[in-house]
Amino acid sequence: MNPTGDEIAESVLDTYNSLAQKYKPVKPNEDFFHTGMKCLPIDQVAKAKGSVLHDWHAEVVAVRAFNHHLLQECLELALSPENPSPIIRRRESYEISELRGLQPFSIREDVQLHMYSSEAPCGDASMELLMEAQVDATPWPVAELHPATKKLPSLLRGRESFAELGIVRRKPGADLAVRIFERENQCNAYLHSLVLPETQYVAQACDRSFGPTGRMKAVNDHEWSGGYAFRPFNIRTTKHEFVYSRRSKPATSKELRTSNIAAAVNPRLQEALILGRLQGRKKLDPKGASAISSKRMWGLTVQVLAALGTPRLLQTISQASNVRALRESTLFEDRQGVKDDVRAVALKGWVRNDGDDFVIEPD
Repeated sequence: MNPTGDEIAESVLDTYNSLAQKYKPVKPNEDFFHTGMKCLPIDQVAKAKGSVLHDWHAEVVAVRAFNHHLLQECLELALSPENPSPIIRRRESYEISELRGLQPFSIREDVQLHMYSSEAPCGDASMELLMEAQVDATPWPVAELHPATKKLPSLLRGRESFAELGIVRRKPGADLAVRIFERENQCNAYLHSLVLPETQYVAQACDRSFGPTGRMKAVNDHEWSGGYAFRPFNIRTTKHEFVYSRRSKPATSKELRTSNIAAAVNPRLQEALILGRLQGRKKLDPKGASAISSKRMWGLTVQVLAALGTPRLLQTISQASNVRALRESTLFEDRQGVKDDVRAVALKGWVRNDGDDFVIEPD
């Protein structure tokens, strides 16, 4: 099994094209592209209580929809062990003991994970493309040097200071935290490849951002307790373009407008989201929580643990006063250690969003 970039892109685009119109830009005869601020402002995080997505950029929605599908597969396998899943399996007893009994499921060995993106990854991987696309050759303002160190800030906003490469950048819209893919802890559960349109692939930019010789060099070949490791993914290209891509319309088109619709889709789920919540729901309405929101994903996790009958895990969750306390418990010690190390030596300047505290309840 080694699909080409075109085959992966075709699979994703065919799924999107089959969706009902409610999951797409409102007027099909107009040109749209996704842009602008798609993150929850920091001062709204605590108020959302886990019911609103912190980030609804397409790549984040895709990862969360995939995690939701994995949890659903775990739940079905826990409830009906006689019905095998095509993508996960129960771990053998010797595997569970090696991983301290906290990971009862594994992705099957013949499964590969691929991600398609219709645009170059935002941040450092797209800087060359952004520079090339500038109509006005006038240099953008350079960030001010720190008065004491006489150096640039460790975290730059959006596209400022084009000449600075290989660093962490946050979204240009507001004071928002940047993010990183959270990797699973077995070889075939790591992302196998990222597929980009040929027009969006700059080899040196992707190598610098994601490869073992770029900014991730400090953690290359490093392995942590709990089975975590840095495993670079492959970059593949495709000649296919997304129907609503900027490049799918004539260069002279002046009808490009922004779209605030996001679609969360997996084999069991189809949701249309606006500003991180279900379409049609009011701001911060608990009933507007998407199935891929933190609150409902944690609720689904509790269901899986209850079906498994794992008292240790259920006890840890029940003893935690809220989700923040749970994340700071020994249950996540290995995972947090990986994130802390990566932020410290590879992705310096990382800014976290705090305040996401809510009580975990079954979904």
